[in-house]
Amino acid sequence: MTTTTRLDLAKVRNIGIMAHIDAGKTTTAERILFYTGVSHRIGEVHDGAAALDYMKQERDRGITITAAATTCRWRGHTVNLIDTPGHVDFTVEVERCLRVLDGAVAVFDGVAGVEPQSETVWRQADRYGVPRVCFVNKLDRAGASFHRCVDMIAERLGAVPLVVQLPIGAEDGFAGVVDLVAGRALMWTDGDPDVVDVPADLADTAREWRGRLVDAVAERDEEVMALYTGGTEPSAEQLHAAIRRLTVAAGATPVFCGSALRNKGVQPLLDGVVRYLPSPADAGADDDGPLAALAFKIMSDRHLGRLTFVRIYAGRLEPGRTVLNGVKGRRERIGKIYRMHADRREEIASAGAGDIVAVMGLKDTTTGETLCDPAHPVVLEAMDFPAPVIEVAVEPASRGDREKLGAALQRLAEEDPSFHARTDAETGQTVLGGMGELHLEVLVQRMREEFGVAAAVGRPRVAYRETIRRAARKVEYVHKKMTGGKGQYAKVQISVEPCADAPYEFVNQVTGGRIPKEFVPSVDAGCQDAMRSGVLAGHEMTGVRVVLLDGAFHDVDSSEQAFRIAGAQAFREAVRRASPVLLEPVMAVEVSTPAEYLGEVIGDLGARRGRIDGIGAQEVRARVPLAEMFGYVGDLRGATSGRAAYSMRFDSYAEAPEAVAGKVVAAAR
Repeated sequence: MTTTTRLDLAKVRNIGIMAHIDAGKTTTAERILFYTGVSHRIGEVHDGAAALDYMKQERDRGITITAAATTCRWRGHTVNLIDTPGHVDFTVEVERCLRVLDGAVAVFDGVAGVEPQSETVWRQADRYGVPRVCFVNKLDRAGASFHRCVDMIAERLGAVPLVVQLPIGAEDGFAGVVDLVAGRALMWTDGDPDVVDVPADLADTAREWRGRLVDAVAERDEEVMALYTGGTEPSAEQLHAAIRRLTVAAGATPVFCGSALRNKGVQPLLDGVVRYLPSPADAGADDDGPLAALAFKIMSDRHLGRLTFVRIYAGRLEPGRTVLNGVKGRRERIGKIYRMHADRREEIASAGAGDIVAVMGLKDTTTGETLCDPAHPVVLEAMDFPAPVIEVAVEPASRGDREKLGAALQRLAEEDPSFHARTDAETGQTVLGGMGELHLEVLVQRMREEFGVAAAVGRPRVAYRETIRRAARKVEYVHKKMTGGKGQYAKVQISVEPCADAPYEFVNQVTGGRIPKEFVPSVDAGCQDAMRSGVLAGHEMTGVRVVLLDGAFHDVDSSEQAFRIAGAQAFREAVRRASPVLLEPVMAVEVSTPAEYLGEVIGDLGARRGRIDGIGAQEVRARVPLAEMFGYVGDLRGATSGRAAYSMRFDSYAEAPEAVAGKVVAAAR
């Protein structure tokens, strides 16, 4: 049965849950589903039964791979919830979800505190201006420290934490929380918490921390400051309102605590979500205005086919309506509209501003594109996705598998904009590119299991890039073919130079009709063709500006194709003269290790051409070329008796040393 959705925007929360891997993010989301009545039994990640980890690969591995959306209700509010991955290889999933969310819950491991991926997702939220609340989880575990984690949130993230709760008990004795705003305690035995007085042994500590909370709010909020200077203690309602103002303005972040696995702390966290995080109305959503919506995710449903997830910022969507893809200028027809619950769905008759829904029937719309009213064209800010840093070659077992491979790669690339596939010009092999070994491993597994592709898969290898070190001026190329049939003629003169601002830039300086304007885009296209395969080792090029200076044409024999070929050949020749160099991906690596192994860890990273950025009591931060990190997990375990762990994420591309570049170029040739 379909339903029409017309939401009270002030009572809608579009939120994501984000964290480092193993901080308890999906467990927290599963408890939210249970306590809001969406699920009637608690799904555990370690049992492979989490409702939001619905893919086979997620349940096999016990990690979140793709963002899952669901809708629940809490205290009269509609909460659209997206559970995002915590592993660095799937950071793009977090990126595109934060682009469309109004708020987020940042989950931290109470033992580990702020971990590397915690920093990455926090910076992503900063970039999109997404207000957050924090949840310090796993306080029942040995070694957990709420106050250490709060200090790390301030120091490592540069945030202003507003401590609104204190834990009661520690580790095995963790039993509840003190609500500093309301001046009461919440204790859990089973199900909903019991509201009791603050334990006597915590009364002085609670008064001190409430005073700190009021001080921190008064420093940043004029209304509480006025009360403060007038000698009036703010009421709970006044303090709640001020904390909300600061949170919505991203001026401070309320901090909650608990243990999601032990069912403690989730209900007050939900209260904090609806109380402090912004609604679509705060962002100016308008149900009655012209349609403006952003497609942020493509999903393949085995029954329905291609589903496009959209966030509606203004106007309404109805099945059968014609909308405009503002980026491509093409019209699309809306099919059925669904509210998603992970891999389950509920058909709805319409959806309006502030909603996040999945739509059938969109054929040409991809991630990051805008849907709008054809009478009111608009393009919303798009999303940028990083280039792959690691590749594997795949070889289909048969002609039938080659056909299945093509269909699989198209589908996977639609779903995941950080996944690239190309054909190696020299070997004819299909090369898959991704953000890390786990990312590619999962994609290959999906290719085999979901699409039935039998293929040999090579070893992971680094996705190098090529660029130029200096400019090459006035390079000329003439493409001429006059034998048999219609001739071909095109002459172009270009310059190339390094470009720090963009991967590629094309500037047309031709005057006087020396090249007809209809052929200029073909020169541009030819240069972009050549960018895909550099002159050193065939790797994709980046950071090049092309200036088209001059040329010539023939009234009969010139064509778009002739100018495209001339552009590509001129570009290759210009790059050869511009001191081409090889770039290698460099990773930001963080190693956590007992102090007695610090020396071994630092020495090993140095031997891997690593540059040490910082050393703590039990951690080392460094930047290391990806080529040196294959097999690192085994070496690290061996050197530290299995007691150290590490994480890494892409940092930047840097020029490869001559010896390294020489080996890569020799291998390519």
